[in-house]
Amino acid sequence: MRTILAVDGGNSKTDLALVAEDGTVLATGRTGPFVPQSAGVVAAADVVERGARALRDGMAAPYADVMAAYLAGADFPAEEEALRAEFAARGCAGEVSVANDTFAVLRAGASRPWGVVVVCGAGMNAAGVSPSGEVARFPALGRRSGDWGGGEDLADWALWHAARMEDGRGPATALADLVVTHFGTASVTEVVLALHFGELDPARLHELVPGLFAVAGDGDAVARGVVARQAEEVAVMATVCLKRLGLLGTPAEVVLGGSVLTARDPYMHGLIEAAIGASAPDARVVVSALPPVAGAALAGLDLLDAAETARTRVREHFRRSRCEG
Repeated sequence: MRTILAVDGGNSKTDLALVAEDGTVLATGRTGPFVPQSAGVVAAADVVERGARALRDGMAAPYADVMAAYLAGADFPAEEEALRAEFAARGCAGEVSVANDTFAVLRAGASRPWGVVVVCGAGMNAAGVSPSGEVARFPALGRRSGDWGGGEDLADWALWHAARMEDGRGPATALADLVVTHFGTASVTEVVLALHFGELDPARLHELVPGLFAVAGDGDAVARGVVARQAEEVAVMATVCLKRLGLLGTPAEVVLGGSVLTARDPYMHGLIEAAIGASAPDARVVVSALPPVAGAALAGLDLLDAAETARTRVREHFRRSRCEG
């Protein structure tokens, strides 16, 4: 029976799964971060190969018949090809397919191999695939490429509004209390100075995001404005992808992924559904319930033209694993 090496390479960790053609998950594993943009293609591929070798109990390549790798840092076709060529040269599998990790979230959440996905975690990205295989995507390089949103921007805005309330430049908001309570300081200014002098890791600001949603849920107008802006950005990215692919009038799925969206905040989720529904009334919003590595496994089964029962078995495995976890 043919096998698939499914890979979800992320900036913080890399998940792998070895899957049989009938959908049986033979092994799963996790290894280090996949960061070709800083470590280089060779070093990043080393991370994946170490994980693959561990799945095969130390056996050398090839690790499977098909390798379906969905990777952070594979943002442009040239980057995808460089990574694909590296894995192929190492003999990782007879057939190697590489794409951006956003597409793994799409395949994990959608019932079909096509649709639109918006991922909102620390940052933002979106992509889409039409029934005929046409692709829509964004550069997703941050503010310089027109991006806004995700945990980093949400936390920055929460702190921004808190600081302005404290010094009198902004309206009253419970976000100031959120900041001082969370970090145990006497003032918002103390948090700002701690960031300035390197005493507080900027990555910790992300911890404010759940509190931001809670404050918005309590009716705070300022917090609601921030959350509404995030919802609008999610809807805009999804709608643009649908429009580019000619799917505005088609019953298409819009998959939401990433920690900010899978938290299912009722206020923001309602705004997203309403905004997408206004532009694409036939679209259906779906929150991804499976990890991205499951999407990589499903994509591998697509490459093998496996039976639908195999896809069902993969979904059931990862759904069960997530519940048990």
